[in-house]
Amino acid sequence: MSIKEMIQDHPAVGADYNEPLAEAVKHAMYCAAITSSCVDACNGESGDMSECIRKCSDASDICQAVSTVAARRTHGNTVVIKSLLEACIIACKVCAEECAKHDNPHCNRCERMCREVVEDCTKALQGMVEAATA
Repeated sequence: MSIKEMIQDHPAVGADYNEPLAEAVKHAMYCAAITSSCVDACNGESGDMSECIRKCSDASDICQAVSTVAARRTHGNTVVIKSLLEACIIACKVCAEECAKHDNPHCNRCERMCREVVEDCTKALQGMVEAATA
């Protein structure tokens, strides 16, 4: 099953399918799970991982919100979606920067996923702005 196909098949989408936004939804969904898993792994590490735990938790929650809200296509609430994409970019940048400080596999994976989501959300946001001005 594909979330991108689910969005594309929505009756309110039609020719208004936004591939970059659908990609951001998909990767935000993955990132929510990966950052949450990183939090759990950080809890198992020795030493103080509290800052990483906080930043990963924030990124996870915001990514989850993006994946949920941006997947809804009835009466597209673009103002809220844009705001969430902007928040996701910030939260994932902050999380990636923190995870980059730690030399362990779970933080390395989390950092890569967050950077990918930053890219995807930036493209989705840019696509929404371009569509609004077209």
